[in-house]
Amino acid sequence: MNDLPLFIFLALLAEVVGTVGGFGSSLFFVPIAGYFLDFHSVLGITALFHVSSNLAKIGIFRNGFDKRLVITIGIPAVLFVVLGAWLSKFIDTKVLEMSLAVFLIAVSLVLLIFRNIKIRPTLSNSIGGGVFSGLVAGVLGTGGAIRGMVLAAYDLRMDVFIVTSAIIDLGIDASRSVVYVLNGYVHKDIIYLVPILLVVSIAGTFIGKKILTYMTEAQFRSVVLILILLTGVITLAKQLLGWYGHLAPGHG
Repeated sequence: MNDLPLFIFLALLAEVVGTVGGFGSSLFFVPIAGYFLDFHSVLGITALFHVSSNLAKIGIFRNGFDKRLVITIGIPAVLFVVLGAWLSKFIDTKVLEMSLAVFLIAVSLVLLIFRNIKIRPTLSNSIGGGVFSGLVAGVLGTGGAIRGMVLAAYDLRMDVFIVTSAIIDLGIDASRSVVYVLNGYVHKDIIYLVPILLVVSIAGTFIGKKILTYMTEAQFRSVVLILILLTGVITLAKQLLGWYGHLAPGHG
C-alpha cells in the first residue's frame, strides 16, 4: 500500500473519534480506507479491524453492559448483517460507495438538525434498530450510527453504552467477517494490515477514553457529526467527479 503511515494515522484518528463519539470507528474508517483500497477490500479489512476494536473497548471500559439490549438489538443485527454481507457481493462497488456517501450525509444532517431526536425505548424499536443497523453494516460496512441512536433511547451510562454497543458490534463484525472471507474480500495482499490495525484499535480506544474525561460527549458529538458530514460530501464528490469523467467526451 502507498502512504501506509498516513493510512495508519487516519485509522488511529477514526478509532479515537469513534470511541469518543459513540458511533464506532467505521463511520470514518470505511470512507478513509476507500482512498487506499478497493471497496470490497475495505469491507473485509473494516470487519477485521472492528473485531479487535470492540475487544479493546470491552477490555478497557469493562464496567458492565445491558444484557437485554445485547439480545434484542444484537441477535437481529447479527442475522441481518449476514444477509447484508452476502448481498454486497451482487451490488456494483460504485453503487455501494455512492450509497455510503449518501448514508453518511443523511445521518449526520438528521442528527445535527434534529438534535433532540429520540427513539422510543420499546422492544419493537430495539429489534427494528438491530435489523436495520445489521443490514446496513453488512452492505455498506458501517451501521454504528443507527445502533447508537437506538441505544441512546435507554439513557445508559457512558461506559455501559460503549461496552453494550461494543458487544453487539463484536457479534456483527465476527459474523460478517466470515461472509466477507467467503466472498473473497479478505485476501493475502491486505492480511498484513490486521496486526497493525489491532495495535491501532487498542491505542485509539485508550486515547478516546482519556479524552472522555476532559470533555462531554455532547460537545464532541457536534464535532463528530460535522466531520461525518464532510466525509460524506467528499466521498460523494469523488464518486460524482469520477462518474462525470467517465461519461465526458474523449474519455478513454
